[in-house]
Amino acid sequence: MIVIINNHGQFTHLIHRSLRDIGIDNKLVSNTISPSELNELNPNGVILSGGPDIEKTGNSRDILLSIDVPVLGICLGHQIIAKTFGGVVKPGSSGGYAEVDVEILNNNGLFRDLGDKTVIWASHSDEVSEAPSGFKITARSKLCDVEAMAHKEKPIFGIQGHPEVAHTPEGEKILRNFLQLCE
Repeated sequence: MIVIINNHGQFTHLIHRSLRDIGIDNKLVSNTISPSELNELNPNGVILSGGPDIEKTGNSRDILLSIDVPVLGICLGHQIIAKTFGGVVKPGSSGGYAEVDVEILNNNGLFRDLGDKTVIWASHSDEVSEAPSGFKITARSKLCDVEAMAHKEKPIFGIQGHPEVAHTPEGEKILRNFLQLCE
Protein backbone atom coordinates (compact mmCIF):
# COMPACT_ATOMS: atom_id res chain seq x y z
CA MET A 1 0.00 0.00 0.00
CA ILE A 2 1.10 3.54 -0.79
CA VAL A 3 0.26 6.24 1.76
CA ILE A 4 -0.33 9.75 0.41
CA ILE A 5 0.35 12.58 2.85
CA ASN A 6 -2.22 15.30 2.15
CA ASN A 7 -0.59 18.73 2.14
CA HIS A 8 -3.82 20.26 0.82
CA GLY A 9 -2.81 20.65 -2.82
CA GLN A 10 -5.50 21.03 -5.44
CA PHE A 11 -4.40 17.79 -7.17
CA THR A 12 -3.94 15.61 -4.07
CA HIS A 13 -7.12 13.61 -4.68
CA LEU A 14 -5.92 12.96 -8.23
CA ILE A 15 -2.87 11.15 -6.83
CA HIS A 16 -5.23 8.86 -4.91
CA ARG A 17 -7.41 8.33 -7.98
CA SER A 18 -4.49 7.81 -10.38
CA LEU A 19 -3.03 5.10 -8.15
CA ARG A 20 -6.43 3.48 -7.69
CA ASP A 21 -7.04 3.53 -11.46
CA ILE A 22 -3.84 1.56 -12.08
CA GLY A 23 -4.76 -0.96 -9.40
CA ILE A 24 -2.55 0.24 -6.56
CA ASP A 25 -3.91 0.09 -3.02
CA ASN A 26 -3.41 3.48 -1.40
CA LYS A 27 -4.62 5.60 1.47
CA LEU A 28 -4.86 9.38 1.69
CA VAL A 29 -4.05 10.66 5.20
CA SER A 30 -3.76 14.04 6.86
CA ASN A 31 -0.33 15.61 7.18
CA THR A 32 -0.97 15.64 10.93
CA ILE A 33 -0.52 11.86 11.13
CA SER A 34 2.38 10.99 13.41
CA PRO A 35 5.34 8.96 12.14
CA SER A 36 4.36 6.11 14.49
CA GLU A 37 0.75 6.12 13.23
CA LEU A 38 2.06 6.07 9.67
CA ASN A 39 4.36 3.14 10.42
CA GLU A 40 1.38 1.23 11.85
CA LEU A 41 -0.17 1.38 8.36
CA ASN A 42 2.86 -0.60 7.11
CA PRO A 43 3.20 1.29 3.81
CA ASN A 44 5.37 0.11 0.91
CA GLY A 45 5.93 3.75 -0.03
CA VAL A 46 4.90 7.30 0.82
CA ILE A 47 3.96 10.21 -1.43
CA LEU A 48 4.20 13.76 -0.08
CA SER A 49 1.55 15.67 -2.02
CA GLY A 50 1.69 19.19 -3.30
CA GLY A 51 0.09 22.06 -1.45
CA PRO A 52 -0.11 25.82 -1.16
CA ASP A 53 2.21 26.58 1.77
CA ILE A 54 5.47 24.99 2.90
CA GLU A 55 4.82 26.31 6.43
CA LYS A 56 1.59 24.25 6.67
CA THR A 57 2.89 20.77 5.95
CA GLY A 58 2.16 19.27 9.36
CA ASN A 59 4.40 16.32 10.19
CA SER A 60 5.71 15.84 6.64
CA ARG A 61 9.32 16.61 7.58
CA ASP A 62 9.23 14.34 10.65
CA ILE A 63 7.72 11.56 8.55
CA LEU A 64 10.38 12.00 5.89
CA LEU A 65 13.15 11.68 8.47
CA SER A 66 11.67 8.72 10.33
CA ILE A 67 10.35 6.27 7.75
CA ASP A 68 12.31 3.60 5.95
CA VAL A 69 10.34 3.15 2.72
CA PRO A 70 10.59 4.89 -0.66
CA VAL A 71 9.30 8.46 -0.73
CA LEU A 72 8.10 10.54 -3.67
CA GLY A 73 7.63 14.27 -3.18
CA ILE A 74 5.39 15.97 -5.75
CA CYS A 75 5.62 19.78 -6.16
CA LEU A 76 5.48 21.04 -2.55
CA GLY A 77 6.49 17.53 -1.47
CA HIS A 78 9.62 17.93 -3.64
CA GLN A 79 10.31 21.23 -1.90
CA ILE A 80 9.80 19.67 1.55
CA ILE A 81 12.43 17.06 0.71
CA ALA A 82 14.84 19.76 -0.47
CA LYS A 83 14.41 21.93 2.64
CA THR A 84 14.55 18.97 5.02
CA PHE A 85 17.91 17.86 3.66
CA GLY A 86 19.45 21.35 3.34
CA GLY A 87 18.52 22.37 -0.21
CA VAL A 88 17.21 25.78 -1.22
CA VAL A 89 13.63 26.65 -2.21
CA LYS A 90 12.98 30.07 -3.77
CA PRO A 91 10.22 31.81 -5.70
CA GLY A 92 10.36 30.77 -9.34
CA SER A 93 10.24 32.94 -12.41
CA SER A 94 6.96 31.47 -13.65
CA GLY A 95 3.79 31.27 -11.51
CA GLY A 96 0.64 29.49 -12.74
CA TYR A 97 0.43 25.98 -14.13
CA ALA A 98 1.73 25.21 -17.61
CA GLU A 99 3.29 22.49 -19.70
CA VAL A 100 7.03 22.34 -19.18
CA ASP A 101 9.49 20.60 -21.51
CA VAL A 102 11.84 18.63 -19.29
CA GLU A 103 15.27 17.22 -20.08
CA ILE A 104 15.81 13.90 -18.33
CA LEU A 105 19.34 13.58 -16.97
CA ASN A 106 18.99 10.14 -15.43
CA ASN A 107 16.90 7.42 -17.08
CA ASN A 108 16.74 5.32 -13.90
CA GLY A 109 14.34 5.65 -11.00
CA LEU A 110 11.29 7.80 -11.77
CA PHE A 111 12.25 8.28 -15.41
CA ARG A 112 13.07 4.70 -16.37
CA ASP A 113 12.16 4.04 -20.02
CA LEU A 114 11.06 7.63 -20.70
CA GLY A 115 13.84 8.73 -23.08
CA ASP A 116 15.73 12.02 -22.94
CA LYS A 117 12.79 14.42 -22.77
CA THR A 118 9.25 14.53 -21.47
CA VAL A 119 6.51 17.07 -20.74
CA ILE A 120 5.15 17.73 -17.26
CA TRP A 121 2.40 19.97 -15.92
CA ALA A 122 3.93 22.19 -13.26
CA SER A 123 3.80 25.45 -11.40
CA HIS A 124 7.02 27.24 -10.61
CA SER A 125 5.66 29.79 -8.13
CA ASP A 126 8.17 28.22 -5.76
CA GLU A 127 10.84 25.75 -6.80
CA VAL A 128 13.95 23.96 -5.64
CA SER A 129 16.81 26.20 -6.74
CA GLU A 130 19.59 24.10 -5.18
CA ALA A 131 19.41 20.36 -4.57
CA PRO A 132 20.60 19.25 -1.14
CA SER A 133 23.95 17.59 -0.60
CA GLY A 134 23.58 13.86 -1.16
CA PHE A 135 21.05 14.31 -3.99
CA LYS A 136 21.54 14.17 -7.74
CA ILE A 137 19.51 16.24 -10.18
CA THR A 138 17.60 13.85 -12.44
CA ALA A 139 15.69 16.34 -14.64
CA ARG A 140 15.86 20.03 -15.54
CA SER A 141 14.13 22.56 -17.77
CA LYS A 142 14.65 26.07 -19.07
CA LEU A 143 12.55 27.29 -16.13
CA CYS A 144 14.23 25.32 -13.36
CA ASP A 145 17.54 23.50 -12.93
CA VAL A 146 16.01 21.06 -10.41
CA GLU A 147 12.80 19.72 -11.99
CA ALA A 148 13.50 16.39 -10.30
CA MET A 149 16.06 14.92 -7.93
CA ALA A 150 16.90 11.68 -6.19
CA HIS A 151 18.89 10.85 -3.09
CA LYS A 152 22.17 9.15 -4.01
CA GLU A 153 21.75 6.37 -1.41
CA LYS A 154 18.18 6.35 -0.08
CA PRO A 155 14.97 5.77 -2.10
CA ILE A 156 13.85 9.41 -1.88
CA PHE A 157 12.67 11.18 -5.03
CA GLY A 158 11.26 14.62 -5.76
CA ILE A 159 9.59 16.10 -8.83
CA GLN A 160 8.39 19.67 -9.36
CA GLY A 161 5.65 18.67 -11.78
CA HIS A 162 2.49 16.66 -11.34
CA PRO A 163 2.55 13.12 -12.74
CA GLU A 164 -1.01 12.56 -11.50
CA VAL A 165 -2.67 14.99 -13.94
CA ALA A 166 -3.76 14.22 -17.50
CA HIS A 167 -1.65 17.14 -18.78
CA THR A 168 1.50 15.12 -17.98
CA PRO A 169 1.42 12.60 -20.86
CA GLU A 170 3.88 10.16 -19.27
CA GLY A 171 2.68 10.74 -15.72
CA GLU A 172 1.30 7.23 -15.34
CA LYS A 173 4.72 5.83 -16.30
CA ILE A 174 6.37 8.03 -13.68
CA LEU A 175 3.93 6.79 -11.01
CA ARG A 176 4.39 3.17 -12.11
CA ASN A 177 8.18 3.61 -11.92
CA PHE A 178 7.83 4.87 -8.34
CA LEU A 179 5.63 1.89 -7.51
CA GLN A 180 8.29 -0.48 -8.87
CA LEU A 181 10.83 1.23 -6.61
CA CYS A 182 8.52 0.43 -3.68
CA GLU A 183 8.41 -3.31 -4.45
